[in-house]
Amino acid sequence: MKNKKHTLVTGGSGFIGSPLCKTLLEKGQQVTVLTRNPQKTEADFSRQLGVLTEHLAFISDLSDFNQPVDIIINLAGQGIMDKRWSESIKQQLLDSRLNTTQALVEYVKRCKTKPELVISGSAIGYYGTQHGDTRLDETAQGDDSFASRLCVEWENKAKPLEGLGVRTCYLRTGIVLGEGGALAKMLPPFKLGLGGRIGNGQQWMSWIHITDLLNIIHFVCENKMVEGAINGTAPNPVRNDEFTKTLGKALKRPTIIPMPAMMLKLMLGEGAEELLLAGQCVVPKKMLDAEFVFKFPALEDAMDDVV
Repeated sequence: MKNKKHTLVTGGSGFIGSPLCKTLLEKGQQVTVLTRNPQKTEADFSRQLGVLTEHLAFISDLSDFNQPVDIIINLAGQGIMDKRWSESIKQQLLDSRLNTTQALVEYVKRCKTKPELVISGSAIGYYGTQHGDTRLDETAQGDDSFASRLCVEWENKAKPLEGLGVRTCYLRTGIVLGEGGALAKMLPPFKLGLGGRIGNGQQWMSWIHITDLLNIIHFVCENKMVEGAINGTAPNPVRNDEFTKTLGKALKRPTIIPMPAMMLKLMLGEGAEELLLAGQCVVPKKMLDAEFVFKFPALEDAMDDVV
């Protein structure tokens, strides 16, 4: 990327957004973060980055934001595993994604100078729960599961950007391994030696090291031929049983206590089946075809680095 690009990031204070903003600043970019609480987010960034630069700004609303931007990276959305799925929580999950994306579309419509690129968030939940062992690239279809419908609606909300002449990418992330996120929720029982496979352990887990996910975002920004859906996963998905053993090995802890599927369903309801028990075997065909090089293509190396 050329120096002094201006990037607008939604969800910039989150697990992925925060380190993304740091790497953008390190590349000499100007960054504006859309956040519900600019003062708190600024304080959080100050602690994380040590010192705030003049190239970092915070806004709470797009309706009166009139500065032109070169790139938009849309990561906003309530955590999908934060709470048991009730009808009201599912609506919150939808609203937190669709409303922000709609606001971004309206902002771009107002812009005299359009952004050159929008990377809009999505997830491998797009593919649903019915594919079994099929290896899924970006051409695979979804189903009628809630996670699939959520991601389809999320992507569709951003599609008008294509009609405005903006290069648009839909980043379908898998399980992101880093300091936080899903792994942080797995670690406590594993550190106590109480971890084990989920259900029968045969469901696929499509994962990615956070460094590779950030590098994919930067790669997309720099390579104008990449557009449309992008699977943000490592090239080697594994079954849950292997994932569990690899995590235990990295922690030097046993992994002999399985989590029964029925108990998970009682705890998490519908979300347990879709997010933990069904699984998808997703491969990043578009990135591999574009000759993107993964720093952590193997789970063992990724887990050792993170843990």
